[in-house]
Amino acid sequence: MDRNVGAAAKAAGVSAKAVRLWESKGLLPPAQRTEAGYRRFSDDDIGVLRFIRQAKTLGLTLAEIKDVLELQRGGATPCDRVTGLLNQRIADIDRTLGELRALRRALTGARHTARESRRRGEDAVVCRIIETAPDHDHERED
Repeated sequence: MDRNVGAAAKAAGVSAKAVRLWESKGLLPPAQRTEAGYRRFSDDDIGVLRFIRQAKTLGLTLAEIKDVLELQRGGATPCDRVTGLLNQRIADIDRTLGELRALRRALTGARHTARESRRRGEDAVVCRIIETAPDHDHERED
């Protein structure tokens, strides 16, 4: 059953804009077109659109998804590649969580130090919360 872009998008649970973007980036295979030039989406195309949607929810980039799809289209089983990508994403998340835990500790410490400074009656130039915070990251340039 062939569908136009709107019907294909609805069937895959994505926007028509996403379908057009993914098509322009080469994530969809070459398609049949009507005489007027409109793309016709097959059930296989809908399956690819659903795959792309799900891969994005797992944190894969469009470039990574394209790589996986090209492996599959080339006859390879891309599951090892997907496993590697997911392992990298998990490592990225673990690193981010560690950074967030360290930031939380720094914020909690700054708040505590500022309260203690205020109890001692120390003056602040602007705001003692910032002024009394330990400087954990000297190299950070924002």
